[in-house]
Amino acid sequence: MTRRLCLITGASAGIGAAFARTYARHGYDLALTARRADRLEALAEAIRAEHGVEALVVAEDLAAPGAVDRILEAIKAHGRVVDALVNNAGYGLPQRYADSAWAEQAAFLQVLLVAVCEMTHKVLPGMIARDFGRIINVASLAGLVPGTAGATLYGATKAFLVRFSQSLHLETRGQGVHVSALCPGFTYSEFHDVNHTRAHMSRSLPRWMWLDAETVAARGYAAVEADRTICVTGAPNKVIAALAKIIPDDWALALVARFRRG
Repeated sequence: MTRRLCLITGASAGIGAAFARTYARHGYDLALTARRADRLEALAEAIRAEHGVEALVVAEDLAAPGAVDRILEAIKAHGRVVDALVNNAGYGLPQRYADSAWAEQAAFLQVLLVAVCEMTHKVLPGMIARDFGRIINVASLAGLVPGTAGATLYGATKAFLVRFSQSLHLETRGQGVHVSALCPGFTYSEFHDVNHTRAHMSRSLPRWMWLDAETVAARGYAAVEADRTICVTGAPNKVIAALAKIIPDDWALALVARFRRG
């Protein structure tokens, strides 16, 4: 095949599905993975029809043992390699840490942190050997601001992805591999519906604070092509990220706590 292939995790909806459409528009074949096979098949069929690219569906739960290996084996079985990787799969656990079951937190870390590191570690050598690779780690504005109550591990894992991406960016310079941490703010997707925070967010935030998933994906694609290490989407979010660097921590924590109460 002359077309490159992009593997996208969490591709069944939201930012992941938007990335699938974005990469297809740029001539990539796709490997789409998420838990919901029916959603993936519908997306793959639509993309094949509209863009004339191949779209491989691999239904897997990244919280399950061996999921990363099964995804990569499925791609290998089709005679393909991963040229671009979008580590997008993720969700939130909107409850206080002490009130949650450890099994829930362990699965969360597996999906948002361990699987990202494992997938990246296993595709990166091939990218370096072929002198071409693109890796987008979908982090969040939450990884650039103080932590919030009720999202104990979310901001922490996203902050990890930012630092992880920065280190990989430095390690792969001059080897044809671009690594970017995408840090969107509030995005229209299923994220807040799944974690039951949609009503609170709709009350608390004006419309100008939100971006649609297609815009976020397009900016993420442009950032990794330009080899930009961190991409914060949207002017308001850029201001928030900049202020978080200069405001004293106790002030920033007070502001975050006030927003959560609102």
